[in-house]
Amino acid sequence: IEVFWLPHPSHPSSSLLHSSSYNASSSSSSQAVRRRPLPPPTCLHNTSIKTAFKYINTVLSCVIFAVGIVGNATLLRIIYQNKSMRNGPNALIASLALGDLIYIAIDIPINVYKLLAMRWPFADSVVGLYLCKLFPFLQKASVGITVLNLCALSVDRYRAVASWSRVQGTGVPTVTAVEIMVIWVLSVVLAVPEAVGFNLIKFEYRNMSLTTCMLQPTTPFMTFYRDAKDWWLFGFYFCVPLAFSAVFYGLMTCEMLRHQKGSLRIALSEHLKQRREVAKAVFCLVLIFALCWFPLHLSRLLKNTAYKSHDEHRCDLLNFLLVLDYFSINMATINSCINPIILYFVSKKFKNCFKVVQTIDKTYF
Repeated sequence: IEVFWLPHPSHPSSSLLHSSSYNASSSSSSQAVRRRPLPPPTCLHNTSIKTAFKYINTVLSCVIFAVGIVGNATLLRIIYQNKSMRNGPNALIASLALGDLIYIAIDIPINVYKLLAMRWPFADSVVGLYLCKLFPFLQKASVGITVLNLCALSVDRYRAVASWSRVQGTGVPTVTAVEIMVIWVLSVVLAVPEAVGFNLIKFEYRNMSLTTCMLQPTTPFMTFYRDAKDWWLFGFYFCVPLAFSAVFYGLMTCEMLRHQKGSLRIALSEHLKQRREVAKAVFCLVLIFALCWFPLHLSRLLKNTAYKSHDEHRCDLLNFLLVLDYFSINMATINSCINPIILYFVSKKFKNCFKVVQTIDKTYF
């Protein structure tokens, strides 16, 4: 939504602009008005979202919500209940699943409500203000948890291949436990500016009083954060995990080729096969992450670079970006629900555990 200021014909500034004669005392005031930047022209067409898209988006969001909650909860249950599944990489996968659960539980309900009601929930109460600060904070924290866990998994897989002759025992290593704590603390700290900067903003638009949740900087740092935010999110929350994966999977490939021959490799062939399976699963998680999150970053960067506030055709671009934004948000939430499905198809161990849980649930009910 855009807010434009246009002088009314009866407004003093309008009479100053159109008056043909000025006296000496008002000339300086007139010059000040003339130097003021002109407000952007009104759009040729209003920005809007088609009703059909709203309902399609809502149905898709509900499906993603159900699959994500059930899938990630089942994944956490498998790792918690099976001692053989409690190891370093699976602890990181559990941390990833918990972050995804937070993202799904917070992001989808509020986005669906905003799209259908075209307003912020509980906008007229203190609950709406708390939601306005909590929503972006938890959203960024959960994305940070996802990103940093993927980086840690890439490093972990390289370490596993580099020490390929060492058979991994059960239990979560102390190093991995510390890594997970650092991941969560760092993700929460990086999300604090969202809670500080977002606020409920009231404004008039086309004779309507609207309230929305927006980033409203009140300090120089928050102004800098607002201006650099899209590039910061793209760099740290998208490019960094891809760079980590590229570097450490490249090193992993070199290490595996170096140890391709040898009698010890034959003796540990089953052990190596399991490690290769986990490495393949992590690579698929990173690849799906890139495919799911790229549209959202593309949408934000297009808004940052291609949008011109004084272009009267900008609302056509805004209409496109509005639809792309909701599509991109759904793609991002798909990433949060699809990880258990990827593990089911890529990892035989996870697949067997999923089947056991399914059998137990069927017997119980």
